[in-house]
Amino acid sequence: MLKSIDPILTPDLLWLLASMGHGDDLVVVDANFPATHIARTTSSQRLIQLPGMTMETAVRAIMTLYPLDDFDPDPVRVMMPVDDPDRVPDIQRAVLAEIAGAVGRPVTPGKLSRPDFYRAAAGGFGVVQVGDARGYGCFLIRKG
Repeated sequence: MLKSIDPILTPDLLWLLASMGHGDDLVVVDANFPATHIARTTSSQRLIQLPGMTMETAVRAIMTLYPLDDFDPDPVRVMMPVDDPDRVPDIQRAVLAEIAGAVGRPVTPGKLSRPDFYRAAAGGFGVVQVGDARGYGCFLIRKG
């Protein structure tokens, strides 16, 4: 056990976060996302699974170490609901509140259609899949 590091941050997850460079996207997704398939196409080809955890809990722990990109106008991007692109699902509100709390300011996400999100995720650095089954818990978080 390391001091001051949330135990949710497993050795594999710590490796992933530390190996990323400025401008790399961390793909953080819910249990419904095709994470195994998408992870194979990322730069690291890594899939880190955090089963039985809510998205808010995982992102809160990640953001204790993760610097958000200050140079990108959309350092956080989300998948828009297919049936209602203007709707903001509860899971997205909760995660955006965690990110805002970590960086000390509100964060307005960029919104991507489902196909565009999948393409962008495939170009990410690695995938963290959380056991949260709530839909549209799909985030790209750019490292600063």
